[in-house]
Amino acid sequence: MAFSAFRFGPIAIPLEQVFLISKQSYALVNLKPVRPGHVLVATRRPVARFNDLTQSEVLDLFTQAQRVSKVVERVTAAESLTLCIQDGDKAGQSVPHVHLHVIPRFEGDFATNDDIYDALAHQPRVDNHERTPRSPDDMASEALRLREEIGSQWNEIL
Repeated sequence: MAFSAFRFGPIAIPLEQVFLISKQSYALVNLKPVRPGHVLVATRRPVARFNDLTQSEVLDLFTQAQRVSKVVERVTAAESLTLCIQDGDKAGQSVPHVHLHVIPRFEGDFATNDDIYDALAHQPRVDNHERTPRSPDDMASEALRLREEIGSQWNEIL
């Protein structure tokens, strides 16, 4: 089965920006990362809310998040990770599609640790981390690097 793009809510995600695919989830690089290496793991079925996922989808989402977190931690040499789901627009979810953020963390990367949540919600009081859209080429390059780190599993689903 060949894929040309995945749906992320209303957004078409080119395959070049995807670095892991499983039967029920996929991982993609982030257009506006909070920190370098910030990626997303999303369900393949476009569901807006976490409680609308099946048990099988929840299991796969978290299994793939664990795989991705290991790779992101290794590639970025992160000291820690923030793993987060914003479930609904009042929680800061900007795309109505269940997805989990995997964000590399380092000592002093935010003034206080909880500032990361303001950054995710695009709050103006977090002024030391600008979130500007990246180019498709930059995103494809990052996805390729992560795909190479994931290894042969990439081709198991395609």
